[in-house]
Amino acid sequence: MSNRLGKETSPYLLQHADNPVDWYPWSEEAFAAARAGNKPVLLSIGYSACHWCHVMAHESFEDQATAELMNQLFVNIKVDREERPDIDRIYQTAHQLLTQRGGGWPLTMFLNANDQRPFFGGTYFPKERRYGMPAFSELLQHIAAYYADNADDVRSQGDRLSEVFARLDPPAADAALSISAGPMDKVRAQLAKSFDADYGGFGPAPKFPHPGTIERLLRHWRSTAKHEQPDIEALFMATLTLTRMAEGGIYDHVGGGFCRYSVDRYWQIPHFEKMLYDNGPLLAIYAQAFLATGETLFANTAAETADWMLADMRAPNGGFYSSRDADSEGHEGRFFVWTPERVAGVVARDDYEVVAARFGLDKEANFEGEWHLTVRQSVPHIAAASQRSQQAVAAALARARAALFADRETRVHPGRDDKQLTSWNALAIRGLAIAGRILQRDHLVEAAASALDFLHQQLLVDGRLYASYKDGRARFPAYLDDHAFLVDAILELLQSRWNTGQLRFATQVADLMLEHFEDPENGGFYFTADDHEALMHRPKPLADEAMPSGNGVAAYALQRLGHLLGEERYIAAAERGLRAAWQAIDEYPHGHVTLLNALEEYLAPPEIIVLRGAAADIGRWRDSAGRLYAPTRLVFAIDEEETDLPGLLRERKPVAGEAVAYRCLGTHCELPVTSWEALAAQL
Repeated sequence: MSNRLGKETSPYLLQHADNPVDWYPWSEEAFAAARAGNKPVLLSIGYSACHWCHVMAHESFEDQATAELMNQLFVNIKVDREERPDIDRIYQTAHQLLTQRGGGWPLTMFLNANDQRPFFGGTYFPKERRYGMPAFSELLQHIAAYYADNADDVRSQGDRLSEVFARLDPPAADAALSISAGPMDKVRAQLAKSFDADYGGFGPAPKFPHPGTIERLLRHWRSTAKHEQPDIEALFMATLTLTRMAEGGIYDHVGGGFCRYSVDRYWQIPHFEKMLYDNGPLLAIYAQAFLATGETLFANTAAETADWMLADMRAPNGGFYSSRDADSEGHEGRFFVWTPERVAGVVARDDYEVVAARFGLDKEANFEGEWHLTVRQSVPHIAAASQRSQQAVAAALARARAALFADRETRVHPGRDDKQLTSWNALAIRGLAIAGRILQRDHLVEAAASALDFLHQQLLVDGRLYASYKDGRARFPAYLDDHAFLVDAILELLQSRWNTGQLRFATQVADLMLEHFEDPENGGFYFTADDHEALMHRPKPLADEAMPSGNGVAAYALQRLGHLLGEERYIAAAERGLRAAWQAIDEYPHGHVTLLNALEEYLAPPEIIVLRGAAADIGRWRDSAGRLYAPTRLVFAIDEEETDLPGLLRERKPVAGEAVAYRCLGTHCELPVTSWEALAAQL
């Protein structure tokens, strides 16, 4: 019989619905049952694409004897960290405080049912003793005994933990504080120290993509373009990292798109899950890097990543699914790997030599006796060695890619988590809007607009935003990231295709963020709303993690929206957020690159250009203005027929029979111009 998870919508929770463990979803019912039975709570947090979550499930949660022990000694709660990032954020932090080690998934925490406070925790625990860890069943018995015999210690430790949590919140900002560009110089030096000059990326293995860090380097390089000595090294760090990732095994050379991270220094072997929240930002940064450098590798990588998102992750309702699993048929990576024999039987005979040289099929296997495709030789090198033209080599690779893709489609696909998350969809919308504009692929902009329509129609319920959509149900009140990422995404989409209704949606979401998430006394934004379910802590997260900082994106997007509309409330809230975060930004700039982007545009407000006139004319002006990488420039082409515009945009009126451009730098605006030559001179 199904346990209590059978009525949930989360694919991850439904994976556990038939476990012999008597799982509860996170609920007051679960804590009440634990209090009534004087039992501790076992909280298990994971997600559907998590390999080690599957391992622990197969070893322990599907095992009858282990399940009986769990049911006897604990009340067991299962949480999808993607649906409930509020819960995951709290207990990941608690794990780090309790164990002095980083967390991860599966996260296994043991809580006092009276106050939700944890007293012991870890991540993956094996069924039998190994890896220097106790057997899970032994651990369960020790934890239950400790809880029963040491109630005072459990309670006092919870008190101390809560005191530490309270100190984690940023201090109130000094109103007299002088905000400077110092952290932007510091982060440049810090990144140079950790940069891998051979293989790109920052720090040792495992290596994560960190598109925000790459964007910070590109923006820093661009800001020095007019200096006597432009910072070419910053450009090199960004572009080498992007090149090595695009050529490495973290990138899917057959189907497009990026896996979660590389387990090695060389970007060769990934953790094979594919996440929407990685691919949206990576799509954007590859398109931006192409604009900055003209490198076709970056354009092709962006285009193929977008194609994968549209083909594999797009739902019929226009929104995007969450992820593809790392495993298929019970093995991680099985869907992606090849043998030389299989490839030779799929591609044309004359093309095999090229494919083998390109992807190392003529070298030793690199993944458990099989070959995961990663670029080993460049096209010019292969052309010279095989006495073919570079065009012929590229054509052979294109034919082979199509043949390999068709063959791979016959395999058992990794599972797909088909819930749709507001924040992750916002990252996808932003990436598609940027790539569509830069690569001049209108269908990407159309896909971004359709996804935004889906969010507007299905995730905005009774004037409030929701975080997750599955099986026709919008669930869970939205978090800070949902609001902040959505405002930022809409501003990017409006630059690719104007829609006044979407602008009003952006202001509605921004107003919700100010009303329900801002700390009006100390500045910054809480992760949960003021009317959210009461948890043991209400965090105000500042640092970038797997996704950009919600506080950083909020400050960045609010400033841009405020300058576009002349809305001082938004600009002031962004400044309060920067002041609240200043100590963290100044001490650890490398962990707060999204906030640094907001800081950059606080110190030098963005350049905003509003074009009015006939759609065809202003569209050409917009496209011409967008041919230069200028990350602090926003260009909006608004048809002359648009009349009901909000804020300052009411004053940006069309001129009869002519296209007109209004250019402002923060609160300083220049006289409007009515020729492309005059606008080009301003730019």
